[in-house]
Amino acid sequence: MIEVLRNPAEMRSRAGALRAAGKRISFVPTMGYLHAGHVSLMEAARDLGDARVLSIFVNPTQFGPKEDLSRYPRDLDGDLHKAEGAGITLAFVPEAAAIYPDGYQTFVEVSDLSQGMCGASRPGHFSGVATIVLKLFHLVQPHVALFGEKDFQQLAVLKRMARDLDLDVEVRGLPIVRESDGLAMSSRNAYLSAEQRQDALILSRAIFGSRDRFVKGERSAEALLALAREILMSNKNIRLDYLELRDAESLKTVDGNVGRPTVLAVAAFVGSTRLIDNVVLPA
Repeated sequence: MIEVLRNPAEMRSRAGALRAAGKRISFVPTMGYLHAGHVSLMEAARDLGDARVLSIFVNPTQFGPKEDLSRYPRDLDGDLHKAEGAGITLAFVPEAAAIYPDGYQTFVEVSDLSQGMCGASRPGHFSGVATIVLKLFHLVQPHVALFGEKDFQQLAVLKRMARDLDLDVEVRGLPIVRESDGLAMSSRNAYLSAEQRQDALILSRAIFGSRDRFVKGERSAEALLALAREILMSNKNIRLDYLELRDAESLKTVDGNVGRPTVLAVAAFVGSTRLIDNVVLPA
């Protein structure tokens, strides 16, 4: 049966004991409301660690004042059931007051990689993400931590943080898991009505349309973006936040021709729900 810890000191103590016993710790940090994408991360963790830890924590510091913290979907019992089935051995489920005690004022910032894309739309978001992940790394003490590539900018930020701060953890990204119709799995998909769910398909159609054109030989960044934008704008029920081509490692804007591995990333509102998606164009 899966073990549940809620106290940070207990988590740190348990992790220290596991490491002292020579156990390899794999870790999947989440905000809960788990779907098949999370399950794929947990199954990978099962193959990578002797002790497999999942965290469930809806992190308040990565939500802006007008964002959906209060209505973010939660299903702890369902999450623990899915986690146990995927091979997780320990779940860390702290309360916000235990993670951010009164007077908390220390935050982590990964400067350049946090700029633009989601960083422009959600000021302070990546500082909140980097801070909570660093705190979780200190508590869980993982050898490897697994994240989905749907949050591509987030993954780049966390890899850079681990490198810059000499953290003893491998930050590994795993491919996006999609519904059969192409929609990237996301906890926020639960907000969509049946009609909005159909509208949301335009995101994957747009980026994969450009990916297909790239595979056929198109290398012009301008042409690839124009094609994706044309597909997106064909649906009047979405509001585009951004559509960008960025270097897959540095996240610098790609102009001219695509030569290095490049991510085509999109964010858009379907109703009031903001969704993101991306596809990587290889070298």
